Amino acid sequence: MDITPDSIILWKYGVVKLNATILVTWIVMFILAVGSWLITRRMVHGKISSKVETLLEIIVEFIYKNLQETGLRTPEKYIYFIGTLFIFIGFCGILTIFPGYIPPTGSLSTTAALAICVFIAVPMYAIQEKGIIGFLKNYLHPFFIFLPFNIIADFTRTLALAVRLFGNTMSGTLIIGIIISISPLIFPVFLHVLDLITSLVQAYIFTVLASVYIAAATRTSEEEIKTKEEPKVKGV
Repeated sequence: MDITPDSIILWKYGVVKLNATILVTWIVMFILAVGSWLITRRMVHGKISSKVETLLEIIVEFIYKNLQETGLRTPEKYIYFIGTLFIFIGFCGILTIFPGYIPPTGSLSTTAALAICVFIAVPMYAIQEKGIIGFLKNYLHPFFIFLPFNIIADFTRTLALAVRLFGNTMSGTLIIGIIISISPLIFPVFLHVLDLITSLVQAYIFTVLASVYIAAATRTSEEEIKTKEEPKVKGV
């Protein structure tokens, strides 16, 4: 039984390898790209004409509201990046309904790549919002002696994002594989449903954490002061 798709080597030439992780990742990206084009090619702004478009509208509205709740002032600026993460991770989990499919998010290389995208996006959005000087001041908050700790925090949270998603996805795949090998057919069906729900939850958690990191990095000093004063106003 293959725990991670990295262990499934489909083609090899010298040091160059094509494993299941790479192949499945590209298949998922192709399905999402072509599917998005097919669904939206006849879409008219402000008009929803099919059930699929209605479902997409619900997903977009759900992501938009969550971005607002995490403290991002202009969610439309971040919805493309955060939405892509959510849809990709969630779709990788949905495909587990097909027998023999191993999600690419069960590979540490995939989850690390997603976490690195967040790691790069956080300073990019922060610099756009606050400028380079304003972004660098984040590392001196609340005092300059916290500089090394804030730098370490950037790397540790990136590692935590990658390992959390990888561990949860891999463990679900492993448990289902074990149950299928020792139990009747009917019981693993319920496990697949549970794994499907878990995959969607993991997609939600990953994107919420990414949104929180971006919100914290792009928050201006005026917003931080306002946030601190709000409890006092409510208590008056």
